[in-house]
Amino acid sequence: MTGAIAKVRDSSVRRKLILMAVSTTLAALVAASVAMLLVDLRAFQRYWTDDLMTQADIMARVTAPALAFNDEETARQNLAVLRVRPQILAAAIYTSNGTRFAGYVAPGTAGSATQLPPRPQASGYRIEGSEIVVFRNIVENGDMVGTVYLRARYGLFDRLLSYGAILGAVMLGALAIAWLVASRLQEAITRPLGSVTSVARQVMQRRDYGLRVPGKESGEIGVLIDAFNEMLAEIGRRSDALQEANATLEHEMQVRQRAEQALILADRRKDEFLATLAHELRNPLAPIRTGLDILRLRSGDAQATQRATDIMERQLRQMVRLVDDLLDVSRINTGKFTIKSGRVELKAVVNDALEVVRPYIDLHGHELQIDLPDRPVFLNGDATRLAQILSNLLNNAAKYTNRGGRVSLKATVEDRTLVVVVADTGIGLAPDMLDTVFEMFVQVDSTLERSTAGLGVGLSLARKLVELHNGSIEAHSAGLGHGSQFVVRLPIVVDPELPAKPTPASFISAETYRILLADDNVDFVNSIGALLTAMGHSVVITHTGPDALAAAKRFCPDYAFLDIGLPQMSGYDLARGIRNLSCGAMTVMIAVTGWGQEKDRQLAFEAGFDHHMVKPVRFEQIEEILGNRSLIKKLRT
Repeated sequence: MTGAIAKVRDSSVRRKLILMAVSTTLAALVAASVAMLLVDLRAFQRYWTDDLMTQADIMARVTAPALAFNDEETARQNLAVLRVRPQILAAAIYTSNGTRFAGYVAPGTAGSATQLPPRPQASGYRIEGSEIVVFRNIVENGDMVGTVYLRARYGLFDRLLSYGAILGAVMLGALAIAWLVASRLQEAITRPLGSVTSVARQVMQRRDYGLRVPGKESGEIGVLIDAFNEMLAEIGRRSDALQEANATLEHEMQVRQRAEQALILADRRKDEFLATLAHELRNPLAPIRTGLDILRLRSGDAQATQRATDIMERQLRQMVRLVDDLLDVSRINTGKFTIKSGRVELKAVVNDALEVVRPYIDLHGHELQIDLPDRPVFLNGDATRLAQILSNLLNNAAKYTNRGGRVSLKATVEDRTLVVVVADTGIGLAPDMLDTVFEMFVQVDSTLERSTAGLGVGLSLARKLVELHNGSIEAHSAGLGHGSQFVVRLPIVVDPELPAKPTPASFISAETYRILLADDNVDFVNSIGALLTAMGHSVVITHTGPDALAAAKRFCPDYAFLDIGLPQMSGYDLARGIRNLSCGAMTVMIAVTGWGQEKDRQLAFEAGFDHHMVKPVRFEQIEEILGNRSLIKKLRT
């Protein structure tokens, strides 16, 4: 009987322990279920609102251009894409003044969702029963251009029921398992739960969603472990998707930044082109204006009249060449340019090119070397345009080579291909310029010391003409200061023998005369010097900054007319150097330049200039400055 009582007591204690374990488990499950339910409902609300907000932002971004261009059809098409989101019942786009621009109602929608608001409300969201409404502003470049409206189902009650049912099922299963564990298989529960806890802790600490609970359990514990592992997998997939979305957004931002940088670069090149165009047009106008002054003042001097006529003719050809290059580029870009192909001999093309560039090379005192095959080489192309290619390359070589340099043109034949190499001993090309030098309006040298930098059109036009002749052109250079080479390859009609004989050519150097004139535009400075000499002034003419500074030291001029874009030393540095001379304070310095913006005038005055004159200069302006004796008297006292 005592044993029976002990057995009953043991059974009673066992039941109490089981009841205590089940009660504790039940309380814990209820608390956990309520917490999970609240967290889930809150997460569900946050997820749903964030999703709609994101959808509204996407719709705002894709419909902003349609609003900007008043394209209602595109806006409606963009809204129609929402049919892939069946939970979205209605949507609309409003303009900045509140007018509805486009609307969308999902097929099969009934009730209040079919009534689109006549006007937008404040940006944000609100929950209306089983539906959620979102208004989102469309902002473009900092300005609000419209509003996006979305109405969607908000299944909070359905979510509550389904999640409550799931939690209830889980609680019942957990109670049954707790009962079995407490009575028979306690270790079978504590061990997998410990594994789940360990994995969950590691996931929280390391944020590694690739971890999984090991082992294969059966029953509800197995389901719990599988669900936990699947949950980790789902979280991992969502994390990867979020990272991909972030990467995509970052890529789009980089693309946008590159586009903005390209626009800024294009705008800067446009400004540089316009300023350089004004400079290049003013340079030839200056000697033309001076030539007219010579004809007016010295009409009876046949020699002076002829020289003035030659000067104006050369400068007019330069302006015509500049305008023709711009027109040719425009015709090529618009598809209106055609070439007249025919059988052309190489030497005739070279002679035509040399006829165009010889005066320019002569003015710069360069040595020219020509090396052509002895036998005739025939091309199939337009003789005028082929000569234009070579003249542009030779003109470019002379332009970027210091006075007295060497320019060469060598032609050879390689496997039925004519290879023409135009080389110089000029300023050379940086490695990053070898590919971009053929682009429109690209300037190799943007410093003030450049003499006649041009518009950046010649090489671009040469490449386009070469390509129209089924050829190719490349730029080579050992670096800055080591000269450059331009290699043109064109198909030939007849193979010649390859031996060649060099044809040297020499050019005279620029002369100097005896006020100080410093300008690398020989026609302009010589014509001004001739007028000043005729008036009885002592004139010294120089063409580079260092030469002008040395002449000023010897000559101690009363007036110095200085170009700003001098080779080897800018006019600003030259003016400062003259001011530092013992007699520099006595010199009236006048900046004579093609750059006429207000910032250029300010820079001239800061460098020590007394006057700033913009080309073309009228001789009356020079006479007016020379007649202002009170300024010299003031400086000397």
